[in-house]
Amino acid sequence: MRLSKTSEYALRILSFMAKEPELLYSAKFLVEKLNISDKYLRRLMTNLTKSGFIRSAQGRDGGYSFAKKLNDIVLADIINSVEGMEKYMGCVLGFDQCSDANPCVMHSTWVNVREKFNETFQNKTLADFNFDEINKF
Repeated sequence: MRLSKTSEYALRILSFMAKEPELLYSAKFLVEKLNISDKYLRRLMTNLTKSGFIRSAQGRDGGYSFAKKLNDIVLADIINSVEGMEKYMGCVLGFDQCSDANPCVMHSTWVNVREKFNETFQNKTLADFNFDEINKF
């Protein structure tokens, strides 16, 4: 399973910023470092600001910084702020009528994976990552 581009980019942005959470990051810098289009990044930054994860500072020396501590930023909350976790809670094959009473062929397998996915994203914060081991930016 793979996250959507929207969720992936939101997590990528905040994870990158979390490596040095005290810094102020310009949109231009983030666009260049993360290879995300300017328009897409700015839309995500607006959503992340409205959700209270980051704050924006206007002006020539402006940018974005964290408004919350890293241990208060839950991964599921990030996804909820940009598109919603419910996107990942439905049938893996996309059937609207899939349920315990009316399962698709993947239902019994997907239920376990979905529960683990949800548990992981509900219980992990940005502070849980070891940024010393990350070189992928």
